[in-house]
Amino acid sequence: MQPPGRVRRLAVRLERGAAHGGGQLLRGRVQLELRGPLRVRALEVCARGLATVHWLESHSIGLNIVYRDYTAYQTFLYRRRQLISDNGEATVLQAGKHEFPFTFQLPETLATSFEGKHGSVRYWVKAKLHRPWSTVKKAKKEFTVIEPIDINTPALLAPQAGAKEKLARAWYCNRGQVSVTAKIDRKGYTPGEVIPIFAEIDNCTSRAVVPKAAIIQTQTFIARGTKKQKKSVVTSITGDPIPAGKREVWHGRALKIPPVGPSILQCRIIQVEYSLKVCVDIPGTSKLLLELPLVIGTIPLHPFGSRTSSVSSQYSVNLDWLSTIPEQLEAPPEYSAVVSSPEAEQSLAPPCRSELGDILEGPFFAYIQEFRFRPPPLYSEVDPNPTPDSIRPRCMTC
Repeated sequence: MQPPGRVRRLAVRLERGAAHGGGQLLRGRVQLELRGPLRVRALEVCARGLATVHWLESHSIGLNIVYRDYTAYQTFLYRRRQLISDNGEATVLQAGKHEFPFTFQLPETLATSFEGKHGSVRYWVKAKLHRPWSTVKKAKKEFTVIEPIDINTPALLAPQAGAKEKLARAWYCNRGQVSVTAKIDRKGYTPGEVIPIFAEIDNCTSRAVVPKAAIIQTQTFIARGTKKQKKSVVTSITGDPIPAGKREVWHGRALKIPPVGPSILQCRIIQVEYSLKVCVDIPGTSKLLLELPLVIGTIPLHPFGSRTSSVSSQYSVNLDWLSTIPEQLEAPPEYSAVVSSPEAEQSLAPPCRSELGDILEGPFFAYIQEFRFRPPPLYSEVDPNPTPDSIRPRCMTC
């Protein structure tokens, strides 16, 4: 049996357990516990952040199958620090516990930590203990980075709207036209918020159609000039069937955003994007799809009173959509759990249902109601500023 080495434990500990962001200070310490005196040549610590993309594609060449490798990397963080310098002579550490603090300044721009089917964005700190005539002993500690996305910007506060129509055909026969118009109040949202969908679906066909809405996540992996995408349904709702020749109107139909990762838009090889798709199932032909872009952020919407005047002034010009909010909003429907299967993505049908809370919760929507229903100022027949009797009325013709 080989006797135990003198290194009892080597570990990396970070002072801050929560997620980090760009520009912050990463603090920690390397902990070393020894059974006896140890000669150390060097002790270094390294902080890394790396985005990696990899997948294989097969191609048939005659009777042979050739696999093509697609791999790409992007470095976001690389910092090194010597805790015990290698100056040509070994440093002797006594038995017991030793701690070596370290700090790293994170770059201003980082990508959010991510784990996907064909790639990932990971961050870690690794310690390496170099000893004379011995292998390098290593310890690794991963940490999470979440880049802030503030939805309180004019671009993400702008309403999103669109319209589409489709001619339903079956065996070269024209069965009529289906059209959909949809609008949402803004482009940026955070997990847990409710998206009120305002839509109008006209069914001019001879058969009933079914409207649906879903939030779609699109993961895009880029390597060697080639893109690989994976789409999944985050959550969805299904409306009531619309009879032939009828019209359906959604007055703020609620779609709640479940806990999902934020959008990743600053990485060159990995992108995570979201969209709201309004779909109409038409029997006998393909679906009618209308897509509105979404950005899932990390900093929620602030009440109007606490925002900066510049943002408020730029957003005030985009308040026309407030006129579409009805006096009484529809009751919230149920929402489905997260679905990632391709079949569910095609049908946009919710796999399971649970009860949704109150519609349009939060300070922002409370402000909207206050804005719409604020009573006018009181009117009085009595002049609040009467003219004193000592002042003679002036003749305007003199």
